[in-house]
Amino acid sequence: MTVRAEPSVLHLDLDAFFAAVEQRDKPSLRGRPVIVGGLGPRGVVSTASYEARAFGVRSAMPMSEARARCRHAAFLTGRFTAYRMVSKIVMDQLRALSDLVEPLSLEEAFVDLAAGRHSDLSPAGVRAIGERLRTTIRAKTGITGSVGAATSKTLAKVASEQAKPDGLVVVDPGTELDVLHPLPVRALPGVGPATAARVARLGVKVIGDLARISETELVDLLGEAHGRSLFRLAHGYDDRKVSSERASKSISVEDTFDRDVTDPALLAALVHRLADQVTERLVRSGHSARTITLKVRLHDFTTLSRSATLPGPTDDARSIRRLAGQLLDEIETAGGIRLLGVGVSGLSDWVQDDLFAADEQPEQPPADHNTELDLAVHSGVRWVPGLDVVHTRYGPGWVWGSGLGRVTVRFETADTPPGPVRTFAADDPELSGVSHVGEAH
Repeated sequence: MTVRAEPSVLHLDLDAFFAAVEQRDKPSLRGRPVIVGGLGPRGVVSTASYEARAFGVRSAMPMSEARARCRHAAFLTGRFTAYRMVSKIVMDQLRALSDLVEPLSLEEAFVDLAAGRHSDLSPAGVRAIGERLRTTIRAKTGITGSVGAATSKTLAKVASEQAKPDGLVVVDPGTELDVLHPLPVRALPGVGPATAARVARLGVKVIGDLARISETELVDLLGEAHGRSLFRLAHGYDDRKVSSERASKSISVEDTFDRDVTDPALLAALVHRLADQVTERLVRSGHSARTITLKVRLHDFTTLSRSATLPGPTDDARSIRRLAGQLLDEIETAGGIRLLGVGVSGLSDWVQDDLFAADEQPEQPPADHNTELDLAVHSGVRWVPGLDVVHTRYGPGWVWGSGLGRVTVRFETADTPPGPVRTFAADDPELSGVSHVGEAH
């Protein structure tokens, strides 16, 4: 049973977004593995191109593991000015389809086509809308997006996932359960590793297995709200509305353990990992945060929370990790911990240019080179791989690698062929880092 009679909920997800923008703007990287994220030894992957994914590289993977899996990739810091410009163009196209657009991040959004001026919302009509949207996005941004459409948000997101990369899937009304039930249970919203592990005890692997569990059993296992919600979703009931008023006030992640954790070193490592995951979500949402909160459930099920507020907003993984670790130190954990969570709040709608500010100096350079060099810095500019630069004689380019007082630049743009590589002194007065389009420092 479905809420809508037409597949009028559309979900767009830009393909390998950050990496795709880098490949667009750096012709020498097209068709090659590209990994964007924190470049320090404790950094994490934000986005991997499909070429890198073929080697098993995934979002939120430790950067050290990504380097081991795909040594020949280009490892780049993020350029949020470029990503936000592309995102604005895409979101404007979505708002041309409907007044009801619900952005989930810079590269992902739901659209309620029923709220737009569309005369045909049959499956064929929606396919035509989706194809026009994909064509327009490619023409205006140079990157691709995958589109799914269905009678509910859950099925629309499932459809866009099936459409990846660069495809379109429309779920015909009446076929929702045929699409939904063969999928892994984690395809449902709200099913993370802990929930998947708990329902696995009942023999649940795919959503169809979950649909055969009674609502009473799921409530007993998962609690009232979560159990009833998953029961409805497993049977295709999803009446969540597309809301243009969606404004996240906080972002958090948590993990529940099968056995109480008492080892202080392990607890610290777990908090470190959760802080990285929160930072990854924070940055991808295009926000920064002032308040960091640690949630702890003790062995006796007592739940505690501790918070700390910074003087100003940050999206720096190092700062979030440090504060979360300090909050953990304030709690007596000797009796054992059943659950840990790290959250951020006090969100601001701006981010700093560096993605996952590194705890330590980045490993250099990004590609086709195995020598590790210390990061070159001049006049406050950190010559990190991927940074846009301009040279008064050679024009615009990007940092390919740096260290030992030198910086290596590849001179190319989105509109040129792959360009030459040149090396300069880090303090070369003719070389400037570009923080915004048309602006150098």
